[in-house]
Order: sequence, then structure tokens, then C-alpha cells
Amino acid sequence: MHQLSTPLPPIRSEIELQQLAQALATPFFAEALFDQLDDVVFFVKDAGGRYRVVNETLMRRCGCRQKSEIVGRTPLEVFPPELGACYVAQDQHVIRSGQVIQNQLELHLYLSRAPGWCLTYKIPLFDHQGHIVGLTGISRDLRMPDKGHPVYQRVADVVTYIQNHYQQPLKIEQLAQIAHLSVAQFERYMQRIFDLTPKQLIIKTRLQAATQLLKSNMSIVEIAYSCGYTDHSAFSRQFKMTVGISPSQYRSLLRQTRWHT
Repeated sequence: MHQLSTPLPPIRSEIELQQLAQALATPFFAEALFDQLDDVVFFVKDAGGRYRVVNETLMRRCGCRQKSEIVGRTPLEVFPPELGACYVAQDQHVIRSGQVIQNQLELHLYLSRAPGWCLTYKIPLFDHQGHIVGLTGISRDLRMPDKGHPVYQRVADVVTYIQNHYQQPLKIEQLAQIAHLSVAQFERYMQRIFDLTPKQLIIKTRLQAATQLLKSNMSIVEIAYSCGYTDHSAFSRQFKMTVGISPSQYRSLLRQTRWHT
């Protein structure tokens, strides 16, 4: 009987990991892996915010045919000025503070496709002296709900309730009661089944409605109140944090016929 060869001992020390990294001919081998994922945008940027590595998904969504059309450029050179400025500010925050952006709900706008909801992660990159030399990140499209989960229907009923009542104040405790779950259970199952926390789902529902109302002639204040915000400035802050631009800037982009809506 053929016996399996003795497995190599695991690499444990930081020194051994560094030696392995230095021995790699292609340190950004992950690029080829992320090229296979159609629902994930992947990038590496230097300290100046310039793209150094991108995957094919980002390339296609930016309407490019080759990665070289993006590599070496900043978001200001790839996206419209309003969006590019937001991405640059977000990148610089990571680079200057060293803070990680994790599980941030965002609505991404591209020339080549309709707006899409995703969860964004960004982490700083360090050199051997501990200095930040860039950042890397992914933006993963929201996945479809897990309809096979045992409590799917109870949580889905809450999603329907949110969609029908987003104009009103919504409390997590109230939503958990509708699902006949504790708050902890409700939050856990919501994220497991719908890929979002209850708070993120409320934000997504309200801002999704806002993006549609911004196609009308309603004022920003009217839209804010219609989407469940009692303070229009809070609405504008949340919109810019999630979409990358202000409601008025989004409306201006909608009027440019080259943009998908």
C-alpha cells in the first residue's frame, strides 16, 4: 500500500515567512487568483495612492481592456472627480492612520455597469521597518440570500417589513420581535443569511430608495425625510459615506447619459 510522504513541518516563525516571501518570483501571486473572481474587485496601491496591482474584475468594471490602463494611475484619473476624490481620501486615511476598513457597506458606481452594492475591506501594507508603504483591499459584491437556512423565512419577513416601513423609525429590538428571535440571534442570522447586519440592511434599503428619488425633482430635504431621516444633514453624511459622493453630486452624475443607473 502506498504511504503518503511525511508532511513538512508548518512554517511558524516570522523569519521563515519573510524568507518565503523574498524567495517568491511573483510576490503579488494573489492577482492571478483574484482574476478568477467575477464578484470581487481587488487592488494594491502604493503610498501615493496609485494602483500597482488590479484584477480583471476591476479592469472590466472601469470599462478598460487592459490592466495597464489603470496601473500607475490614481482613482482621480480612473473615476469621475467626485468619486475619485472620495476614494483618495479613504485611501489616505488608511495610509496615514494605519486603521483597517472592514465590512463597510458601499454602493459602487462604474461607467460599464449598473450601480452595485458591496462590502469593502482595506488594510495598510508595511515594510520591514514597520513603515506603511501602501494598501491593499477588496470590494465583494453582496451575495444572494441563503434561502436554504432554517430561519430564512422569519428573517425574510423582517426584510419585507423594512422595505415597507423604511420611512419610519426602525429599532433592532422591534425587528427581532417580528422574527421571534432574540436580538443576538436576529443579528447573527441576518448577517449569515443576507450578508448584512440589520443596521446595514436598513441603510441599504433607505439609500436604495434615495437613489431612485434623486432621479426626480424632489429636493434633497424632501428625499431625506421620505427615506426615514429626520435630519437631512445626517442623510447627506450617510449617503456620502456609502456612495462616495453627496446626494447632489449623485444627481448630477445621473444627468450624464453615459452613466448606468
